[in-house]
Amino acid sequence: MFEFGDLAVPIIAAPMAGGPSTPDLVVAVAAAGGMGFLAAGYKSPEAVAEQIRDVRARTDAPFGVNIFVPQRNSYDTEAVQRYRTELLAPARRYGIELPAVRERDDDWFDEKVDLLVEQRVPVVSLTFGLPAADTVRRLRDVGCAVVATVTTADEARGAVTAGVDALCVQGPDGGGHRATFRVEDEPGTTPLIDLLDDITSWSPLPVVAAGGISDGTRIVEALAHGAVAVQLGTAFLRSTESGAKAAHKAALGDPRFTRTVVTRAFSGRPARGLANEFIAAHEDTAPAAYPQLHHLTSPIRAAAAAEQIPDDMALWAGTEFRRTAQDSAGSIVQRLWDEARASGAAQG
Repeated sequence: MFEFGDLAVPIIAAPMAGGPSTPDLVVAVAAAGGMGFLAAGYKSPEAVAEQIRDVRARTDAPFGVNIFVPQRNSYDTEAVQRYRTELLAPARRYGIELPAVRERDDDWFDEKVDLLVEQRVPVVSLTFGLPAADTVRRLRDVGCAVVATVTTADEARGAVTAGVDALCVQGPDGGGHRATFRVEDEPGTTPLIDLLDDITSWSPLPVVAAGGISDGTRIVEALAHGAVAVQLGTAFLRSTESGAKAAHKAALGDPRFTRTVVTRAFSGRPARGLANEFIAAHEDTAPAAYPQLHHLTSPIRAAAAAEQIPDDMALWAGTEFRRTAQDSAGSIVQRLWDEARASGAAQG
C-alpha cells in the first residue's frame, strides 16, 4: 500500500474539482517527484475512468483520486427558493435558464467507489465527511490507501476511528471548499500549524498538511510540525497543465482582485475565493444548502467563464494567491522544493 513517506519530493498537487486538476497536471507533478490527484467531484464515473486510464498510460507513479462524500444535511427549502429567485437577474444577463432546485445529489458516490475498487487506485481521498465503515474497508482491501480530509481535531478522531490510512489536515487559508463534515458548520480559524500540533500529538496516522502553503519556508514549517507531506492547490492554478478557466488564471494576477473571502454564495458550502461582485451581491442571502446552491449557480458561472467575466465566477484561491506563477507544474514543484531545502538548511 502507498505511503506518503515514499515520495521523493513530499509535495502533492491538491484535487481541485471543476476542471483545474487534469491528467496532465498529475503526470507532470509525478515526473518532478511529487504526487498529483484527480478530482472526481462533479464528474461522471465514465469521465473519471477516462482520466485514470490517461494517467496510467503515461506514468507508473502513484497518484490519487478524490471523491466527495454524500451530504446528509437538511436545508431550508424556502430560503433556497428565495435564493433561486434572487439569481434570476444574473441569469437573465446571460440569457440562460436556471435549473429547478435539485433536492438530492450523491455525485455518483457508490459508482465511483466501485470504479476505484476495480481500478485499485493507489490513493483515495475523501472530502466532506466519512462514508460507512464498509466503504473504507472495501477500498483498503484492494490496496487503496484511504485519506480523510479533516478541519478539526474532532473530525480527525472520527477519521481515525473509521480506519483510514492517513489524514489530510486542512487549515483555514487554503482556496476552495473547506472540508467540514457538515454543510451547516462554520469553518474554524485555527491556524494550520496549531491544527497540526494538536492532531499529530495524539494521532497514530501520518498527516498531510494543506491550506495556504505557498513557499519553501511554509513547507519546512509544516514538515517540522509533524506532516509527512504538504498539499498545495492554489500554487498550481496558473500552471501550464492546470485546467482552470482562462479568466480564473488571469484574475489571480489581476491587481483589481486584492483579497480572498470565505463565502457560501456559489455552492452553499464555505469556500475561499477572490472577492468579486457576485459574492458582494449574494453572500448575505446565501443559505447553507449544498449541493443545491452549487447546481443553481453552475450555469451562471459557466456562462461567465465563457464570456470571461470573472466577477460572476467562483475564483477559488488561497490567501497566498499572489505567489502563483505562470510556469510548468514540474518547474513549480522543483522551485518549491529548492526553496524548502534552502530554508531548512538556513534554519538548521
